[in-house]
Amino acid sequence: MYKISVIIPTYNVEKYIEVCINSVINQTIGFDNIELIVVDDCSTDNTYKILEEYCKKYNNFFLFKTDKKSGVGGKPRNIGINNAHGKYLMFSDADDFFTLNACEIMYNAIEQKNADFIIANWSYADEDGTPYDRPIFDLERFKPFKLSINDCVDSFYVMNSSMCNKIFNREFIEKHNMRCLEYVPGEDTHFAMCAFLEADNVYYIDNIMYYYRQRYNENSCSTSFNCSLKYFQGMNVSYKAVYDKFKLKGQLNFYRFVYARNMTYLLYKFIDSTLLSDAERVEILTSMKWFYALSLELNVPACQKSLCILIEKIVNDKYQDAIDICKIIAEIRTYLPSEVKKKMSKPYEAMYKKMLEEKY
Repeated sequence: MYKISVIIPTYNVEKYIEVCINSVINQTIGFDNIELIVVDDCSTDNTYKILEEYCKKYNNFFLFKTDKKSGVGGKPRNIGINNAHGKYLMFSDADDFFTLNACEIMYNAIEQKNADFIIANWSYADEDGTPYDRPIFDLERFKPFKLSINDCVDSFYVMNSSMCNKIFNREFIEKHNMRCLEYVPGEDTHFAMCAFLEADNVYYIDNIMYYYRQRYNENSCSTSFNCSLKYFQGMNVSYKAVYDKFKLKGQLNFYRFVYARNMTYLLYKFIDSTLLSDAERVEILTSMKWFYALSLELNVPACQKSLCILIEKIVNDKYQDAIDICKIIAEIRTYLPSEVKKKMSKPYEAMYKKMLEEKY
């Protein structure tokens, strides 16, 4: 049995895939201890040809292909999980990359802790692959610790939605029959949160193990203005599945904080999108009214007063008023620096503290 199965979905990443693959092959744990599973989602560039060359070279490199393009990572990741034989599972997006000691450190941590999964620190990298200096989780504030569903401060903060800065016990994943949602975005959020709700032993380590490449191009939803009707329809499905899981487990107090983060993020995606007609916006708001109504039900205010007014309009079925407000906010945001816009899309620390004081 391999120590770790590393699963990577790919689609049209000929520019980045070799950096990602080589970050696995050159791991300090020894590549012979790793089962590398790559699942291509019907790439139309040279991605698959590049992968075939690796597959010929290494007998622990396993290459699969989806029968039709899914457009998101859920289906390819599930194919990878279904074909994995390693004791533990790790994931990467095809344009990102691991530190070269990631597998060794993560493997040792999950073995020593006998954990269901381990969360590691991570950072961003520029599009050219140059790592940022600062990690996402501040090294002074966040020391290694065991997470708890009752901790809505530190545990909530490090329990991010990504599958890629984590190592999972495959036996734990199979015991709870965990798989990604397919054909919808947000599948990683659903998988990670379901794992957290089922787990007894989850630990955070402060080593930077993963780099998330910042890509900005006209062909992806990396930038908000590219988000289509299909994107929001898919997010509605995945967000509903996450909410239902937390409600079933009786953990809506923790979910309030997950919701606060997701609500603000999605609202600004909706506001900034330039691909939506007014009719499509009405369709989205109608189908997602349940989601924004949770702001009142769970006592979770929006980050800014303008968003609070926007939610009020949505909940009261005043969709055209809501759309008009969105257009005003979007126009204002075109004049703001990207860092300011990014900061606006996240709840403030003071807001989280207020939520701790005011139960729903």
